[in-house]
Amino acid sequence: MTTKLTCSTLLLFLITSTIAYSQDGVMDGVEIHGNFEVYAQTYNEDSIIGAPNVPEKSGVNAFGNFIATKGSFTAGVRIEAYMPPVQGFSNNYGLQPVGAPYRFAQFSKGKFDITVGNFYEQFGNGMILRAYEERALGLDNAFDGLRVKVNPIPGLYIKGLVGNQRFYWQKSTGYVRAIDGEIAINELVESLMDKKLRLTIGGSFVSKYEAPGIRNFEYPENVASWAGRGQINYGGFSFLGEYVYKFNDPNSDNHYIYRAGQGVLLSATYSQKGFGINLTAKSIDNMHFRANRDAQLNDLFINYLPALTRQHTYNLATTLYPYATQPAGEIGIQGDIIYKIKKGSALGGKYGTTIQVNVAIINSLDTQQITSPNDLDSEVYLPNDPSREGYKANLWTFGDKIYYRDYNIEIDRKFSKSFKLKTSYIYFVANTDVAQGTALGKNVHAHIGVLDGLYKVSKKHSIRTELQHMWTEQDQGNWAFAMVEYGYSPHWFVTVLNQYNYGNPTKALRVNYPTAQVAYINNANRISLAYGRQRAGIFCVGGVCRPVPAANGFTITITSSF
Repeated sequence: MTTKLTCSTLLLFLITSTIAYSQDGVMDGVEIHGNFEVYAQTYNEDSIIGAPNVPEKSGVNAFGNFIATKGSFTAGVRIEAYMPPVQGFSNNYGLQPVGAPYRFAQFSKGKFDITVGNFYEQFGNGMILRAYEERALGLDNAFDGLRVKVNPIPGLYIKGLVGNQRFYWQKSTGYVRAIDGEIAINELVESLMDKKLRLTIGGSFVSKYEAPGIRNFEYPENVASWAGRGQINYGGFSFLGEYVYKFNDPNSDNHYIYRAGQGVLLSATYSQKGFGINLTAKSIDNMHFRANRDAQLNDLFINYLPALTRQHTYNLATTLYPYATQPAGEIGIQGDIIYKIKKGSALGGKYGTTIQVNVAIINSLDTQQITSPNDLDSEVYLPNDPSREGYKANLWTFGDKIYYRDYNIEIDRKFSKSFKLKTSYIYFVANTDVAQGTALGKNVHAHIGVLDGLYKVSKKHSIRTELQHMWTEQDQGNWAFAMVEYGYSPHWFVTVLNQYNYGNPTKALRVNYPTAQVAYINNANRISLAYGRQRAGIFCVGGVCRPVPAANGFTITITSSF
């Protein structure tokens, strides 16, 4: 930790010194930019919704990025504060209230790009390597080390890196070494530069080193993985595919078995004016890949497995039954069609009508268990499975267990210059035991209807309303949601909403979750203040989730960039 703070303090000193010199005219041409955010909550005990008595009475997550650039050089530092962390984020952030866990220096000129310090990176679709930040999830697995990018000839792109990953205020004990190459055929072959057919191929190799420590079994110190990918574009058509293979990697996620992991992602897209279609298929088997073999939850993932479900934006669809990607094993397909009915037609109306249909189907893999899951205890010898492989699986075959179904249709129509309306229907079949860790023992079947209207009263005044309803006979029963938002352009928004679980089988749990919010926006600055109840559940972004506890109190959010 001392090393990180020392480097960060040095970088911050260099940046502030640069500002001072620039003001004196000694270092003209230096640009300083960045952004900051404050997210804070206060807590009141609320026994009706299960909101606990939080001793601190409030939580604050805040950060500020400061970046200086001059010519080919860039340097930056991020200061973070958790005083203490907002409820629902890991308490590990609270081990140190303020610090600078992210700092870097970068040189980029011509064919070379070199970064020392912290950085984010992704190879291909991320199935073999992706370091990224998702602040809403409390997720940050940035690398701390060295990255080099080289473009030696037109069409050839090479990236290499080595480093540890961020583990809250510390670093992973495992080292990651990786290299990625990509060839853009049309750039490489001059005669193909102007052709409609575009072809790109790429490959990656990633290795993790971690000392085995004191263990009952012999564990690999080096775990290797490789991936190959390709993409073809022709006119409005695009096809991409990627395959990843990971050698045996015993870890806490797979009960320390020696089975190899693999995954495949295929996607085909066609689009033209007023019409688009996308088909995606994915299959994953034993693809937990972490910098530390004993890590849990969302910590220290080297890779990312893209979600195959639609990223819903409406309240009931996003907060009640979101889907969490299952790295241990899943297989699924998704289809998406967008069609815009022409303006002036009988169905399209004066301004046209857009229809979007989306279907996602996800199941377990077809597997044959070698050893009972109850016997897969940590580091216990398995006489019926001496290879300690655990199970066998067919990567291309659907298993019997339903994980998720999402069928939805959205119709968006503008009726006049002042009024437009979206209507949506969503049908979920959710195995919450798998995706959310519940113990229902049965799938939830839920129907959701949405009306979303926007009325422009005048040039500056607008009113947006949402009405949502969920019908389900399982779990917590029926829900209703209503929202009214008043906008005074371009600065002010006032919102009142309520989520009501009126159909809960337990009468005492038929609870309202009201919230009122006011927000002020001025250029790149935004401040909002809300008060209300927060329902306990899970929050997901791209198939990655975190638990959200029940809360009652104020929420303050401030964001700004410069």
